[in-house]
Amino acid sequence: MEFHIEPKLFDAVSEFKIAIIHYNRTTVSDSPQMLKGRLQLFQEQLFFELEERPLHEIDGIREWRNVWKALGANPMENPSSVELLYYRVAKQDYIETHSSAVDLNTLFSLQYGIPSGMYNLETLVGDIHVTVGQEEVGYEGLNGSFNSLHNMILLKDGYSPFGSPYVDSVRTAITEETSEILHVLFLRPDMSVEEAQHLATACGRMFTSLNGGESSETILHKGNPSLSVADLPTQF
Repeated sequence: MEFHIEPKLFDAVSEFKIAIIHYNRTTVSDSPQMLKGRLQLFQEQLFFELEERPLHEIDGIREWRNVWKALGANPMENPSSVELLYYRVAKQDYIETHSSAVDLNTLFSLQYGIPSGMYNLETLVGDIHVTVGQEEVGYEGLNGSFNSLHNMILLKDGYSPFGSPYVDSVRTAITEETSEILHVLFLRPDMSVEEAQHLATACGRMFTSLNGGESSETILHKGNPSLSVADLPTQF
């Protein structure tokens, strides 16, 4: 399976980069109380921070608004997934727990201020491309609605689009039967490659410490726009 960022993305956002984390032989289950408590506590602490700090001052939210504008999308009408999470926390509409994988994904997104998606690798077909959605492109999302991805970044395999920093699709959702996961961190463009690698490694280690299995991480950017998932170095 090849993973490739299409060149037109770099034409619009030259410093665009993502982290790809591959989890193998992992076990998804109900979240342990430790993770539930950590997610709840982080949201409560973030709520008080957001009382004094407006959303546009959050680095990840500000940078992803700029990405949307560079691509021709409206960040006010279709905010990134991390902005939606922060908006909910600011309203004390705290995110409920789902599973040991999904809850960690939520925690990573809130903690690092970036959109983040996890996808069931067993449901993906062929190569994966990171591109910009055309006017007719969309899918049924995890938000329960059909979502247009016009002028927004999306992930697509040989079958259809399945993920985005906006909202992910139902087709590739993580369940307790999922054992192989593709985790994509939609990084802040201003983040250095070295910082991004450190962040991805930290996420991979935390995920496998809780869910078992192995993780491998790499950063895709203008100087390294593609990789083979099978070629990722496995860490034990």
